[in-house]
Amino acid sequence: MIQDLAPLHFDNTYHLMRPGTGDRVISMKDDKVLITGQLTGTKPWEGRMESSYKESGGSEGGINLPRFKELPELFRRERTFTYLFSISGERYFLCRDLDLDGYRYEKGTALRGSAPQHLVYAALVGMQLGRWYDAHRFCGACGHPMTPDEREGMMRCPSCGQMVYPKICPCVIVGVIHEGKILVSHYRGGFTDHYALIAGFAEIGETIEETVIREVYEETKLHVKNLRYYKSQPWPYSDSLLFGFFAELDGTERIVIQEDELSMAKWVTPEEIFEKPNHFSLTNEMLCRFKEEYGGA
Repeated sequence: MIQDLAPLHFDNTYHLMRPGTGDRVISMKDDKVLITGQLTGTKPWEGRMESSYKESGGSEGGINLPRFKELPELFRRERTFTYLFSISGERYFLCRDLDLDGYRYEKGTALRGSAPQHLVYAALVGMQLGRWYDAHRFCGACGHPMTPDEREGMMRCPSCGQMVYPKICPCVIVGVIHEGKILVSHYRGGFTDHYALIAGFAEIGETIEETVIREVYEETKLHVKNLRYYKSQPWPYSDSLLFGFFAELDGTERIVIQEDELSMAKWVTPEEIFEKPNHFSLTNEMLCRFKEEYGGA
C-alpha cells in the first residue's frame, strides 16, 4: 500500500528547525499541493521503492516536489517553514502559497497512482498536516493564537495552556463474505469505476469491533459474525487510520441499502472483481486478497 516505503523509512519524529538547501518543501494553496512532472502513466510502483527514484529526486517520469534551494531568496528569508517529517534522512517542510516557475498546484486526488511512491506519500501526508495546522491557528478554548510546541508535533496555546495534537480519525473497512461471495458497494457521490467495501468512522465510546458491526448494519441491514482483523492503513485523504476486517454474514443475505450513503451494494464472486493490485489502498488489497483466496474454489 502507499505507506509501504521499504527500503526507505518514514520518520515522523518532530524537530524544531529551519530547512537547509537540499530539504523538500510541501507548499499548499487552496487545499492543493505544489508539484512538477507527470501525474499518470508513470513507472509502476511494483510494491517497492526504487533507489533510482530517490537518487534522481523523483523526476524520473513522475512527480517532483521543490527543494528549499529552488526558492527565491526573498521566500527563503521571509516565509514560514514548519518541519513535518523525514524519509530516509530527507527532510520535508510545510509552507504556503509559493509560486515557482515550472511548478503547479494539484489536488491530492490527482496524485493517486502517480510515482515515485515516497514523494506521493510525502505530498499527501504533508497536505494532511497542513490542513490540521490551518485549522488550529487559534485556540478553540480562549481564541488566542496558537504556537508550535518546541518538543512535540502539536500546537500549544500560550494563554490558557491548551495542547492540540494532529487529528487521526479511526475508521473501519469491512469485507463481508458469504458462500464464496463478497459484499461490494458504491458510495453515493463517490467513485463508480471501482468497487468499495463497507466503511465508516468509529464513534465515541465504541470499540473498533463494534464499529464494524454497526456500520455494516447501518448501511446494508446485514448482521456479521466472526470478525477477522486484516491490516491497517493511514489514509491522508480523510485524516484517517483505517482498520481492515473480514467478517462472515450472520443471517439473511438480503441487502437494504442506506440510500443517503450508498448508491449500490451487492454480492459478487471472485470472477466479478475487476480490480487489479495497485499498491495504493487497503480496499484494493482486500478485494484482491479475497479474489486470490476464493477464486476457483
